[in-house]
Amino acid sequence: MEIGLVDGVAYLLAYLIGSVSFAVLVSRTMGLADPRSYGSGNPGATNVLRSGNKAAALATLLGDAAKGWVAVAVAERAGPQWGLDWGLDWGLEAGFDTTTVAFVGLFAFLGHLFPVFLKFRGGKGVATAAGVLLGLNLWLGLGTLATWLLIAAFFRLSSLAAIISAVFAPLWAWLLFGRQPVVLIVAVIGVLLISRHRANLAKLIAGTEGRIGEKKAPDSGPSAAGEG
Repeated sequence: MEIGLVDGVAYLLAYLIGSVSFAVLVSRTMGLADPRSYGSGNPGATNVLRSGNKAAALATLLGDAAKGWVAVAVAERAGPQWGLDWGLDWGLEAGFDTTTVAFVGLFAFLGHLFPVFLKFRGGKGVATAAGVLLGLNLWLGLGTLATWLLIAAFFRLSSLAAIISAVFAPLWAWLLFGRQPVVLIVAVIGVLLISRHRANLAKLIAGTEGRIGEKKAPDSGPSAAGEG
């Protein structure tokens, strides 16, 4: 299996798209404190919500999800014309396939986790992962979002909702795609999401995890857990 020039450019562009931090951009535009300076310190929607500005948090959420969706959508629509074809040596039928698009989505997700524009210190990737999954398959994305919303609404714990959704996402992918490589890629995204929530797991066990909607003063430091 070889990675061609077009493939490499596609992955690089997806990574750069993912590296754009809407938490930082929205906060600066709306005159808010840098989200890395309070709460969990994560540049993500949940931490922006701790500023008390719901509009900024919503804009961050939509922006972070959109960049994951855009990377996948562009690859799916323009990839065949550009010659993007990595993933065709996985024993699948000849032609453009979902595996190729899934790799692009993975790189966009990695861009959010390790953004080059923020010295590789990014968010936890929940919204961007949701955008990637929605781009890959509408039902995959909706199923994973429904899982998150159900847990978040019941427990008001964003991190718990993210962890459980990360576990269920590969299961939804398997039901939709069967034994295809895209399921493994979704599983990798899930493992990375859980890994980014290690500190949250400890706080969940200790009963000290911050709940959705709790406010943190801008100078409180990275003492609470949040999403990105």
